[in-house]
Amino acid sequence: MLRRLVLTSAASLAALGAAAPAAMAGGGPLPLPLLAGTDSLTVTVSNSGNPMADGTFELKCGLRTAEGNHPRVKGACDRLDELAEEGRDPFAPVAKDQMCTQQHGGAATAHITGTWRGQDVDAHFKRTDGCEIARWDTLKPVLPMARS
Repeated sequence: MLRRLVLTSAASLAALGAAAPAAMAGGGPLPLPLLAGTDSLTVTVSNSGNPMADGTFELKCGLRTAEGNHPRVKGACDRLDELAEEGRDPFAPVAKDQMCTQQHGGAATAHITGTWRGQDVDAHFKRTDGCEIARWDTLKPVLPMARS
């Protein structure tokens, strides 16, 4: 699980600023977006093959919160934490030059909007080829299992 950082004073902020160059030298950026507060996402799913999974759901993930009307709130927030810990952007589109298998994963589509790690999110998902299917599957349970 992702360890979260709480800064309670100006001294903490100063210490964080002093630690930043060392963190960058270690090969990775300091996860400052964690300071942005609660992540708030709206997930809209259609044509998943499961009427219970289709609809618009709210998801709020934060330091001590996992709430909303999403069917799997805690699992979804935990998955987003895992992806952040791995340094992955779960909302990044498939690269334009990526070679993908030509398979069809069904008619399911999803649209996710809101904020995650202090960044605006406006991502579309579909299951039209192997890359898009893998992208969808990476976000389970934020996105539901889809039937083709």
